[in-house]
Amino acid sequence: MLNLPAGEPSHPLAPSLMRHATGRHRTPSRVIFLSLDMVADTMPMSDVQFVKWEPSKLMTARCMKLYKAAGTFDVVAKGDLVAIKLHVGEYGNTTHLNPVFVKEICEAVRQKGGKPFLTDSSTLYPGARHNAYDHYITAMAHGFGDCAPWIPGDGLKGEHGVIVPTKGILKEIEVAGAIAEADAMIVATHVKGHANAGAGGAIKNLGMGCTTPAGKKAQHEAICMEFRVEKCKGCGKCVEACFMHCIRLVEGRMLVDKGKCMSCGFCAAACKNDAIRQGDKDALPRALASAAYGVLSTFGKDKVSYVSFANNITQKCDCMASPGAPVHPDIGVFASDSAVSIDAAAFNIIGEQLTKMNHSDCFLQVKELRSFGYPGDLKPKVIEL
Repeated sequence: MLNLPAGEPSHPLAPSLMRHATGRHRTPSRVIFLSLDMVADTMPMSDVQFVKWEPSKLMTARCMKLYKAAGTFDVVAKGDLVAIKLHVGEYGNTTHLNPVFVKEICEAVRQKGGKPFLTDSSTLYPGARHNAYDHYITAMAHGFGDCAPWIPGDGLKGEHGVIVPTKGILKEIEVAGAIAEADAMIVATHVKGHANAGAGGAIKNLGMGCTTPAGKKAQHEAICMEFRVEKCKGCGKCVEACFMHCIRLVEGRMLVDKGKCMSCGFCAAACKNDAIRQGDKDALPRALASAAYGVLSTFGKDKVSYVSFANNITQKCDCMASPGAPVHPDIGVFASDSAVSIDAAAFNIIGEQLTKMNHSDCFLQVKELRSFGYPGDLKPKVIEL
């Protein structure tokens, strides 16, 4: 990982990468003089363009009209290395973002003279996306092979990151190196539920998806799990629920390796004796916003755009191979230049339902990012094409 050198400009949009992780000098591709706070003061609230999900019509063509109306590819300049940030789904997941739409996005970037690459970062938990090799295999199996080159955001094992300052519950966050080094980014998101954040949209795609495993762990640890050994009855349900294998029974009581724990809360849900609690479940959506702000600070003004697909909306996240059946009818596709506005537009439709199902306010992450001075509107104007 790479720390920001002491004495560098501290405002978030100052060029933050003086060197690659290899030590080679990097000429910053973006020279920015405005902080995100100043951007928010000088920009109007962002509208959101929208098309309904209508399988009876050619959705790829409808989406291209959407992108044009929203200026999705205005972030691309000739020669730009453009990160197409997506979530390919855990191996076997069938509700993730359809690669057909990603391929169209990549082709449009090429037509603008940009050089698109697909990217995501390694998961904190063991699975089919825990390292760059397995992540690539999963992406290919799910149909993303002929879109653009696959470049792991954080190196082979999640070791390539850049630590940047941020706002909110976190003071700094480790951003995936290849994402921080990209010239522009299009955040392509599948909207769905999430157990600890209520819902996952563009902000989660930024905050969790654009950070290294170390950055992910910092976000999860904000929850502050409470393990009350004195209430443990030794039933072993928590051991069965823990896919991080950080809980075992010793003399009939749980023993937790807190260094491995990612505060997912699965053990707390399994425990019937109130021996395990998530101390502050609201901390994760707040940390998502904090991390997202740090990620966005590595890009220049008008260099990130957003497209969100609200179809196949499940209660659980695409991080699960079996997220369950859709819980809401397909809605459509949103496009905007603001993570706040695009998430608000989707959550204004499905947020109440997902909040109740997951017992977590999905709007908290949106409000938190907006409170940092990031531009956007909690009740954006949605323009249907």
